[in-house]
Amino acid sequence: MAYSTTNSKGVTYYLHGKTRTLKSGKQSTLYFFSKEVKEGALDSVPAGYVVSETKNGLPVLKKA
Repeated sequence: MAYSTTNSKGVTYYLHGKTRTLKSGKQSTLYFFSKEVKEGALDSVPAGYVVSETKNGLPVLKKA
């Protein structure tokens, strides 16, 4: 089951992650929220991160 959060406006967002390889060869993971469950949905918030909300109501991940 994908991790979901509901913002102050009542809209539900689902957490996703996408791993990419940089030019240097390192792996980097991009985390984002979407209104629909898509490929790459995560079951929980990654360790060391917390979910916050912008003033516009969009959920974001911040380092703890």
